[in-house]
Amino acid sequence: MQKSYFFIFLICLTAGLARAQGTLKGTVLENGSNIKLTNVFIKDNANKQLAITDSKGNFELKTETGHIIIFDSPGYTSDTLYVVDMTTKKIYLQLKTVALREVNITSSRATFDPHKEYPDVYEKSKLYVLSPTTWFGKENRDARKMKKYFQTEAEDRKVDEVFTRSYVGSIVPLKGRDLDDFMTMYRPSYAFVKGNDKESMAAYINDSYKKYQALPPEKRHLTALPVTKDTLK
Repeated sequence: MQKSYFFIFLICLTAGLARAQGTLKGTVLENGSNIKLTNVFIKDNANKQLAITDSKGNFELKTETGHIIIFDSPGYTSDTLYVVDMTTKKIYLQLKTVALREVNITSSRATFDPHKEYPDVYEKSKLYVLSPTTWFGKENRDARKMKKYFQTEAEDRKVDEVFTRSYVGSIVPLKGRDLDDFMTMYRPSYAFVKGNDKESMAAYINDSYKKYQALPPEKRHLTALPVTKDTLK
């Protein structure tokens, strides 16, 4: 009798796990325009599973109910999804340039070392002449996309370390939203930051401020994205 109860419990437990675990599918789109976004980085914080959207904005991620999924892409405000079921999802990411008040322009982002956190991504991204799978396998192709994403993220963080609100605000007489808009409009590239010193950066900011002043007043601010039914999804 005890064995029977044990097997019943085991079957119920297995069935519960089967319902909770699975592959989450969906599409990531730009909020307001419904443009399908490619190369969006997707991460399950709990099980460390990763995915990246394809050319049609679609993704598949191994996860389970109760987990939190993070969606991130350069130029867009990151978003999260609490998994309550495995139905197909539509995720809308908002452009940072049209949602500036929600962007935290700061150099205090946590240190991120993808080589240590995701060594398997770098291993799978390698190409071997005698191994067709490394060239054409989906996991390997996705790993190379993730590696490229990690590189972009590292470059963005480097720019953030140099182009800070406190530093820019010490050079130009702008505050609040005016400063935020200016920093977004004239954010330097990683190549510029890497190839120039602090004096060159100060000269760049001053030159950019002159261009900013030459703009008509209505052109000095970024337009906020209007709230639509897509924004609320």
